[in-house]
Amino acid sequence: MPQRFRPSGHDSFWGDCLYEMVVSQNHFLRRLKDLVDWEELTQDLADCYQGGAEYGPIPYHPAVPFKMLLLSYLYQISERQTEEWVNDSLAARYFLGLSAHQSAPDHSTLTVFKQRIIAKEGPAAFEERLRRIVRLAREKGILFGRIQVVDATHSIADVDVGKDNERRGGGAKPRDEDAAWGSKGRKRVRTVDGKTALVNKAFYGYKAHMSLDAQSEIITSVVVTAGNRPDGQEFSQLVQADEEVGIEAAIYAGDKGYDDGDNHELLRARGKHSALCLNNYRTRLYPEGLWAEMKASEDYQAGLRERYKIEQKNAEAKRRHGLGRCRYLGLAKYAVQAFFTAMVMNLKRMVWLWCGARFRGRASGLVRA
Repeated sequence: MPQRFRPSGHDSFWGDCLYEMVVSQNHFLRRLKDLVDWEELTQDLADCYQGGAEYGPIPYHPAVPFKMLLLSYLYQISERQTEEWVNDSLAARYFLGLSAHQSAPDHSTLTVFKQRIIAKEGPAAFEERLRRIVRLAREKGILFGRIQVVDATHSIADVDVGKDNERRGGGAKPRDEDAAWGSKGRKRVRTVDGKTALVNKAFYGYKAHMSLDAQSEIITSVVVTAGNRPDGQEFSQLVQADEEVGIEAAIYAGDKGYDDGDNHELLRARGKHSALCLNNYRTRLYPEGLWAEMKASEDYQAGLRERYKIEQKNAEAKRRHGLGRCRYLGLAKYAVQAFFTAMVMNLKRMVWLWCGARFRGRASGLVRA
């Protein structure tokens, strides 16, 4: 049986005609709508619907709830707030492909949408959307460079740790069974005797490990783990995921958390140069030889000069798109949050690079003419 979806009414008099008068040609959501073939991006997600959209109640095309979720991360609002805002915004309804008089799907529809996809395909379904967006960036002529930068950012679990400890002390299960204590960096504190000391910054939650193309500033891969997972142990997965979307970087850069012999050897075996920041003990113990030569090389220095870009991207993810705190419970749902956050930041960047170059009438140096 063919799949069936609710008609949008977008082509009605109260649809396109009104949108053309009200929604500016330069509006970000208009440009974003034109950038991506949303139905093609999401068509296979309909297989996760009950009845596969072939029988039963007629559902929305998966592009509609998918784009609503993107809006919730783009503007850092809850799914309930997204429903209310879409019903008040002509630009948002235009982006979703709804008619001007058509109500948005309610927030519970978004919850069911996520749950059914996770139940059938897991977070990999959302990772695949990220990969398709990276491929789309290449198809649009956005230029990718020779340097990849990797880093991890942490997200605090949606848990009141004090109350959770009380419950667990009484024999109850933890509120979030997948979250774990981790350390991300160090900070200076003043001791009771007035001295200062360096201590680890502990957090309870998860990590999103990301790989970023330094030239385009597009996130090419994401791996999610519990908070106690060391950054360097996920490096090989990031490299593998990059290769699967056609990334051919010559240099990988990262902070000292990635300085592991296995990681350096992985890059060497793949014919790539390592700019994974070396810990001081390597060159202190071996002032001559492999590590000293690597540290003095132009490839190493070039990679380190680009490392700040992933730190900026992580800060953007937290401050503008809410990745600093988990929206949901469990690793699978945290993965959904991490992948949507990466997609949102990539789409913002693509609109700026691709649409900006079109409107300027010339290549920007990051987009082919």
